[in-house]
Order: sequence, then structure tokens, then C-alpha cells
Amino acid sequence: MIRINDNYLKLQASYLFSDIAKRVAGFEEANPDAGVIKLGIGDVTRALPESCITALHKGVEEMAADSTFRGYGPEQGYDFLREAVAVNDYQSAGAEVQADEVFISDGSKCDCGNMQELFAVNAKIAVPDPVYPVYVDTNVMAGRTAAWSEGRYGGLVYLESTADNHYVPALPSEPVDLIYLCFPNNPTGATVTKDELKQWVDYARENDALILYDAAYVAYIRDESIPKSIYEIDGAREVAIEFRSYSKTAGFTGTRCAYTVVPKECRAFDAEGNRQDVHPLWNRRHTTKFNGVSYPVQRAAEAVYTEQGKAEVKELTDYYLNNAALIRERISALGYDLAGGKNSPYIWVRTGTDSWEFFDLLLNKASVVTTPGSGFGACGQGYIRISAFNSYENVEEALDRISAALG
Repeated sequence: MIRINDNYLKLQASYLFSDIAKRVAGFEEANPDAGVIKLGIGDVTRALPESCITALHKGVEEMAADSTFRGYGPEQGYDFLREAVAVNDYQSAGAEVQADEVFISDGSKCDCGNMQELFAVNAKIAVPDPVYPVYVDTNVMAGRTAAWSEGRYGGLVYLESTADNHYVPALPSEPVDLIYLCFPNNPTGATVTKDELKQWVDYARENDALILYDAAYVAYIRDESIPKSIYEIDGAREVAIEFRSYSKTAGFTGTRCAYTVVPKECRAFDAEGNRQDVHPLWNRRHTTKFNGVSYPVQRAAEAVYTEQGKAEVKELTDYYLNNAALIRERISALGYDLAGGKNSPYIWVRTGTDSWEFFDLLLNKASVVTTPGSGFGACGQGYIRISAFNSYENVEEALDRISAALG
């Protein structure tokens, strides 16, 4: 008798954004002329930068000639992109990362979800609350939690992120092994200082723990005092793995390219307590289960690091930050407390009512899609997340509708 993995039965009925999509689809079917504006899921709306398109086309043309055709590439990524990442994203900022510590992939969501496979099933996991659902759900699938009860899974350590702590959680009050952190944060838009991040690195070193650091939104940081990488903190190479993505940086949500940094010093421990290097373990997993990102797409990602590409990425992220500033201004004027929208494309709004009720209100009365905060965890109840990923004109229109609906 073939049996399923019973851990999947613990999962809530569907993924948060699947629930949203179903509600929106139902509304659009019943109201075909509503002109729904989507400020929910974090999907970009502007075209790829010109430098990336040019490089992508060139890469495709190379595939059309026998002399320049590429078959299977290295699963870890082509050297030209790994080197560009190491030099431009890390070494230029004073962070020690080498090209062979960079693993190119098709998305940070995938890497964040897959990384947990390296660690023991009985590892104690700490996650922020609110939290990006993938961190939680993949550990549920792996069997590291008990059943869902009262808005949380048993067995996880939830690190509460609230207005009282400016959405930067405190260190765990009990021993944990694996810690998920995300800054700039999804969904709250909160950022972390170097001193605050140093506390997490020190904790991991003192407690033989490991940090999985999601920096997918680093391109939106404009405040130079905010760390862009956890490797800016002394000692982090031993206790942290960092994830980054070209999706929100350069609009690659439909193109798929990201990377993960696993330093050579990064360590975990076997059942006898002996130190084991994580780098070769991830390399083994990556090369076994992943066939690499296509050559043309990696050439497009490489173009991000040209002078033209850097300017275009700044213009692109500035555009969305301008949207975020407008959202902050208009929602604040309606009397709502909020966070994010500075150094982040997300605005976290305290609604004063049930998250899904507020979501439905905005959908039904304003034809605007947001994300209910309760979908990110118990601490998200009473909030919604508004995304700045849309055209400025659509954001203006959406805010006009929201003002009318709430007025």
C-alpha cells in the first residue's frame, strides 16, 4: 500500500496566495467590469531593463549557432555570473564572498524552501511572526512541526514582530537550531540595524545555531546605515546563509533567476556533535536536484552588473519606492498606522478589524486587491499588506478608490 507523507495533511488547505487568487477570480467573474487593481502578491509590473533584454537576446542568438550553442551548464551557475555576484554584491561593499560560494538558482522561494532539507528532522526552528509562508510550510512538510492549532503549528518557535518592537523580533527565549530572518522584511517592510543584526549573529555563534537570511528586497535599501548583507557582520560567514533574487531587483519574476550564498566556513553538526561544513552538502543537493538556470537568462542577470544595468535597476526600484511613498502618504492621511514603504516595496497597515474582512471590503467596495495580514501568521491579524508593485497611475487610482470606500 503506497502511503502519502502524512505531514502534508497538517498543512492548511491551500497556500495564502492561492486563496487570494480564488477570491479575486470569483469577484472578477461576478463583476467583469470592475477593473480590479492588484496590490497584493509581490509581482512586478514593469518590463525588464533594456540591458537585460539586450543580453537575453544575445544569449538566445548564441543558442542558434552550433559554434556558440550551450547545452547543460554547471548546476551551480556559470562562472561569469557567480563572479559578477561576488564582486558587485559583496566584495565592493566590503563583505567577503567568493564566486564559488554563490549558487545560481531559479528563485529565492525555491532555495528558502529547499535549504531545510540539509538539516535534521528534529531541528528546532524559529520563524518570525508574521512570516513569509514558505519558511513555515516547508518545515511542516518535512515533519518538524505538530498539528495546526489556534493559528500556529506546534513545535515551531514563533518570534513575534509587532509595533511594540518595530517589527524586529527579539532573540529566542529558548534554544533553537535554525533561524529564519528576512530584511527588508516581507510582509512588514521593516528593516534591521547593524547592531540588531549583530545580536542575531552573536546568538547563532554562542548557541551553535544557523541563520537563513532572506535578503530578496535588498535593492530597495536607500538608507546607507542599513546593512545590505548579513556578511557585513563579523562572524556571520560561519553561521549564516544568504538568499537574494533578481525578481524584485530587476523584474525577473517571469524570467526566474536568483542565488544563494553558502560560505565555506558555514557549519552545522552531525548526530555526534562533530562539525560539518554546509557548503559541500548544499553543493551535493543542488547538483543532484537542480539542472541549472538557462544560459540566456544568466547572461541577462549578468547585465544587471554593467554600469547601464545598475542605473536601470536603480531607476526601476526608485519607481516602485515612489509608489510606496504615495501609498504611505495616502493611507496615513486616512488615519491608519503603518510600517514599511521606506527601503521596502511593502506597506504594512493596521486595519483595526479582521484581516480577511478588510481584504473583502477593499475588494468588494474598491476593486483593489491587497494581502490579509493573518495569512502571514497570528501577529498579522488586524493588518493588511499593500504592495507597491504596479504602475504609478494604477496606484493612484487604487488609492482614490480606497479613500472613497473607507470614507
